[in-house]
Amino acid sequence: MRAAVTTVVAAALCAVLAPAPATAAPAPLPASASPRVPTAAEAQWIDAGTVVWKTAVTPGARQELVYGDRGDGRLRLTPGRLTGAQAAAFPHLREYPAFTVDVRDRARARTALRGPVTAVQRAADGTASATTGVQISGVLDDLYSARAVKASLGPVFTGGRPTLSVWAPTARTVSLELGDGADARTVPMRRDDTSGVWSVRGPASWAGRSYRYAVTVWAPSVGRTVTNRVTDPYSTALTTDSARSLVVDLADPRLAPAGWSALRKPAAVPLREAQIQELHIRDFSVADRTSRHPGGYLAFTDTASAGMRHLRALAAAGTSYVHLLPAFDIGTIPERKSAQTSPGCDLKVYAPDSTEQQACVARTAARDAYNWGYDPLHYTVPEGSYASDPEGTARTVEFRRMVQSLNASGLRTVMDVVYNHTVASGQDEKSVLDRIVPGYYQRLLADGSVATSTCCANTAPENAMMGKLVVDSVVTWAKQYKVDGFRFDLMGHHPKANILAVRKALDALTPARDGVDGKAIVLYGEGWNFGEIADDARFVQATQRNMAGTGIATFSDRARDAVRGGSPFDADPGVQGFASGLYTDPNSSPANGSREEQRARLLHYQDLVKVGLSGSLAGYRFTDTSGRTVRGAEVDYNGAPAGYAAAPDDALAYADAHDNESLYDALAFKLPPSVPAADRARLQVVALATAALSQGPALSQAGTDLLRSKSLDRNSYDSGDWFNAIHWDCRDGNGFGRGLPPAADNQDKWDYARPLLTNPALTPGCTEIDGTSAAYRDLLRIRTTEPAFGLASTAAVQSALSFPLSGTGETPGVITMRLGDLVVVFNATPSAQGQRVAELAGRPYALHRVQAGGADRTVRSAGYERASGTFTVPARTVAVFEAASQTARGDKPIDE
Repeated sequence: MRAAVTTVVAAALCAVLAPAPATAAPAPLPASASPRVPTAAEAQWIDAGTVVWKTAVTPGARQELVYGDRGDGRLRLTPGRLTGAQAAAFPHLREYPAFTVDVRDRARARTALRGPVTAVQRAADGTASATTGVQISGVLDDLYSARAVKASLGPVFTGGRPTLSVWAPTARTVSLELGDGADARTVPMRRDDTSGVWSVRGPASWAGRSYRYAVTVWAPSVGRTVTNRVTDPYSTALTTDSARSLVVDLADPRLAPAGWSALRKPAAVPLREAQIQELHIRDFSVADRTSRHPGGYLAFTDTASAGMRHLRALAAAGTSYVHLLPAFDIGTIPERKSAQTSPGCDLKVYAPDSTEQQACVARTAARDAYNWGYDPLHYTVPEGSYASDPEGTARTVEFRRMVQSLNASGLRTVMDVVYNHTVASGQDEKSVLDRIVPGYYQRLLADGSVATSTCCANTAPENAMMGKLVVDSVVTWAKQYKVDGFRFDLMGHHPKANILAVRKALDALTPARDGVDGKAIVLYGEGWNFGEIADDARFVQATQRNMAGTGIATFSDRARDAVRGGSPFDADPGVQGFASGLYTDPNSSPANGSREEQRARLLHYQDLVKVGLSGSLAGYRFTDTSGRTVRGAEVDYNGAPAGYAAAPDDALAYADAHDNESLYDALAFKLPPSVPAADRARLQVVALATAALSQGPALSQAGTDLLRSKSLDRNSYDSGDWFNAIHWDCRDGNGFGRGLPPAADNQDKWDYARPLLTNPALTPGCTEIDGTSAAYRDLLRIRTTEPAFGLASTAAVQSALSFPLSGTGETPGVITMRLGDLVVVFNATPSAQGQRVAELAGRPYALHRVQAGGADRTVRSAGYERASGTFTVPARTVAVFEAASQTARGDKPIDE
């Protein structure tokens, strides 16, 4: 669907850390012994009895698996074929030749897997005519997962005593290295042969001590047996910079902030009604002079800070969730503040279009305190750089205090989780999973190399124990940290079954037994379809279309692109859209085409926006701008159906997020340079309204209501505080004009950016910044107090929602929406517009009481002529009208 676009997004999130290069292999052995271990692994041992290998089978040849350090073990193979069940389980292998493991040899499979395994084809004279390494994830699942998926891994306390367990079925030995320094000692661990789990139980005195595992295992990435000293993938706590795991019981009351056990949360909001602010922990407070804990978890406990005051204002207006960008243990940020670098320049002295700021930021980026965090090292431990002390359990306590304070402010908490890749693989020092069970946790390509379509080393949640890790980790965050929702990064790289298993595990959590109501926890994610698993190549993916009907939402890019214009990766960033002046206020970009082409594209964009307003419903019927009656699924979006959801809670609407340019910056590129700041602010509200006033959940990047800019940076994942910090005080500006954005991802757009960054029309003041936020909060109040915006089914939406002027006479740049007793007019044009809805003539309507008494003076001039049913709306304005009977119904006023 968006393969090229999404691959670029993913590639920007983290640097690809390749496995260490293979060392020289041993000299070839005689034909009667094992050949040298190949670096490629093109054979796949999918279960105890079956190997798939794309090799040419020659007459008289025989095949075998050769194993052991000396190559003196053999498992005989005979040509066969995959069963229907096997082909369904491994659809990407269905056309490959299959071989059956001799039943007399299968009992030795477990032994073979604890060392090198090579697939060999021998000619009639016994010489090896073809050899390859062997991928083993399938057979490991077949032999071990039935028991292993039920195991409790990591540190588990019973009766005050810890048991430490790690799954390492291919390891020859595993021991526990307990403590560090003078009191360190090595403790042997016991292997359960049926599950592949190694365990040891210790005394209560082990609590709080550091540890790691010493795993002796065959490592195909380097072609030899190694002893890896590695942290626990199920760590619950870590020392600084993740050097060692800690034996910590998260249920220890000493780790609970005061009032934690009795924490009262804001009322649960159904996903279809959720209004979400997406927020990076460091961005939130690092530039906030009123915060006592800038850049950290505890900044959320500074209740009098400007940032917290703003979040409470959003909560009062209807925002229900704060979505935190990754806060698990991140592999690319030094955790000790003394080890963090910062730019050695006075960045404020340079010109708005200077290259100096970005150059100075880039020089220290690799060791500074900043990263978005899509570089997971340990999935289930809070990141240490956000804590006051990264050593020990301060991060546990402070993360909980952050959740507690957000809840007290009326906001539930969502975590951004990134189980689709690891920061490294192979023998890299930041590789954890792959140094314990090499070749299992990472998804491998046909040649045995690690897939990197996500940006880094892809994981394989289709494998039982990686899928288990995903479920176990999410449940831990829900139970032990009381997180209220999870956003899955690149969710389409997960099997649908894995995400549904997460949902099932959460649904089983109860307040009485677990302290949380798991059924109230919301789930959503990126359902993009790309990479080696695209189009369900290996399993049924958790993509947009496949997740329809599950109640687990996926980000809907359809209306986003229509509102902004083009795609986030256009060579020319001036491609316009509904809210950025296409046809109605054209810029000079040739990429927009002729006037006729602009008009046609704008009208199609308006149909995409309508589908978005319905909740991206596949089955919603309406009249499109050509006059045809269509369903949402029949509206084209780059060759895919625009509507794909089965219910409004299947799709999440948004106009911007952390990826790509902020909304303000996108409009800066697309609107004509002459458009003044006041009108840019108005169009920002129009764009935000297309998400906020849609059916289903909506998300906005924190600060977008304040016209947040990143100085035109399209990928600020490693751009430091200078380009990323949120400025809550309008006197500090909105972040625009802080220099040309970093060259690595933006240099090709510098020629477009230079004249914009110095244009006074693009620099908003307090009137525009504060006015935009106030107008957005008015829309939130309407959205969250009018039940018609939270409909639960396609049938309900079909009954209540219509676009009465949609058709051949529709005004370019204007969408009129009728929703029950409400009428909403989205006027993105630079002039006032009258919209006559003949069917409403004679019925009483008035501007919605929130807007009539709200912050936006311009919208107050919107009017309605009852005799003709004409709604008149000022330029670049969204106006909501309500039936006069609603206006007079005596509802209590809405608090500011």
